[in-house]
Amino acid sequence: MTAESETPSADVPALRVAQLEKHYGALKAVDRVSFEVRHGEIVGLLGPNGAGKTTTINMILGLLEPSAGEVRIGGIDLRARRGAALARTNFAAVYSALPGNLTVRQNLRIFALLYDVVDVADRVGTLIEEFDLTHLAGTKCGLLSSGEQTRVALAKALLNRPELLLLDEPTASLDPSAAQLVRGKIKGLATSRRCGILWTSHNMLEVEAVCDRVLLLSHGRILLEGEPGSLPARHGAASLEELFIRVAREPLSARLDGAA
Repeated sequence: MTAESETPSADVPALRVAQLEKHYGALKAVDRVSFEVRHGEIVGLLGPNGAGKTTTINMILGLLEPSAGEVRIGGIDLRARRGAALARTNFAAVYSALPGNLTVRQNLRIFALLYDVVDVADRVGTLIEEFDLTHLAGTKCGLLSSGEQTRVALAKALLNRPELLLLDEPTASLDPSAAQLVRGKIKGLATSRRCGILWTSHNMLEVEAVCDRVLLLSHGRILLEGEPGSLPARHGAASLEELFIRVAREPLSARLDGAA
């Protein structure tokens, strides 16, 4: 189930989601969501709490079974070839901490083995150096600062050289300096490695600085889509934050504006 067994295809999106749905009885948590993330692109998945962002990510990760629709990672159908599809992706989130009683190196080694990484020692060593963790390699993760833990989580997420990286509020607990460093690292992944990145955040200034495109969700549906620099003006908003607030408070109005 290693991602290294199949070469990523540049001519297909890193992620394609088509008509994805998740129902809980009469409630539609995700309702006919469709979008793509191309290689080297950072896409912001935005919306108020309860909009369906985390549910969508959990279906892409195979943690939830969709009620309907299709997920393809690097052109591979998640439902038909789950192992091969998931081997091409990885995940990091502020709420998904690594075991605190294990050192940085121990955590990375164990996850490398779980991901069937072939060159475990070399890969772990390379990521420790790349994320400036050499002096922390023997430190237990529970003793690290929030910024250091985030860097370790990103290193973990790159162990299998993913084609698709899912980031759920990766900088939420970081101070501005640490968040800036992490954003720089993530932008570098898209630029240098052509990794497709799906990013959720409530920090609109961060989204404007990082994302190539944004998707605005409300009540499980994508209402608006476009480049963060131009999307607000197209809908009569002064900023992405103002547009986000409008979608959160008046989703139907925002949707009608989008149709116009």
